[in-house]
Amino acid sequence: MIVSELCIYPIKSCQGIKLATVEVMKKGLLWDRELMVVSKKGNFLTQRQFPQLAKVQVTLQDQSLTLAVADPSLGLDPITFTPTFEGQELEVKLWQDTTVGIDQGDRLAKWFHRVLELDESRQCRLVRQSPRHKRQVRHKVNLDQQSPVSFADGYPCLLTTTASLAELNHRIKDTYDDESQLVSMDRFRANIVIENDLAFDEDSWRTIKIGDLKFAVVKPCSRCIIATVDQHSGDLNEWKEPLRTLGTFRQFGDQGVLFGENIIPYKVGTISVGDKLEIVSVR
Repeated sequence: MIVSELCIYPIKSCQGIKLATVEVMKKGLLWDRELMVVSKKGNFLTQRQFPQLAKVQVTLQDQSLTLAVADPSLGLDPITFTPTFEGQELEVKLWQDTTVGIDQGDRLAKWFHRVLELDESRQCRLVRQSPRHKRQVRHKVNLDQQSPVSFADGYPCLLTTTASLAELNHRIKDTYDDESQLVSMDRFRANIVIENDLAFDEDSWRTIKIGDLKFAVVKPCSRCIIATVDQHSGDLNEWKEPLRTLGTFRQFGDQGVLFGENIIPYKVGTISVGDKLEIVSVR
């Protein structure tokens, strides 16, 4: 088994950036979910409410980000900025967590206001995670210390496998008797994609090693409506795929519909496409 793809999502719910090598930090991959869009009250905004965020293309050059939207109807020019830690601190809410984000200014706020097509009575801001206010993983893991996390939903990294996607697409194809509803891996917004042969083998992993780095495999990923959003057009799938098919064989009680695994690094370092994955221990 090897790493076939590595991806970071600098702005939560916007498009990702594929990389050949990534730096693994305690809170996740460098630049992953470092920023997010929030409402006037500080509540996090994602493709769950605004699927059009999937149309926001993100490019990283040195320490600067360039954002663009391939939608002529919006009339939005690309915007380039260098994320800062110098802005106003805002209290932001992400699921059960209340933490602090650093406001990235009016120019970015106005740009995202147009992306989200908000009326004048509603506001949004783009914030960067504050390094002075640590957000911790809520899940109790047998590590040496508490695990920090970015603006990801709950865990530092998300891992998926090619065999599991192939099994899902095989079932989708059987359901519709054609390939019109097949999905690509970007629907699941993973950080690390593993090329393997055995579908859902990751269910049994407890500890893995990728290259020189060890990771704890702590919790399956419960899937939401974002998996039904085309990650380029922002369109919702009319048949609710792939959730509809996943629900026929990956529904696990109150855990929800599961695909992929949340993982936590034991230490910092780098991993690359082509690195081997070793199963250290199983559940």
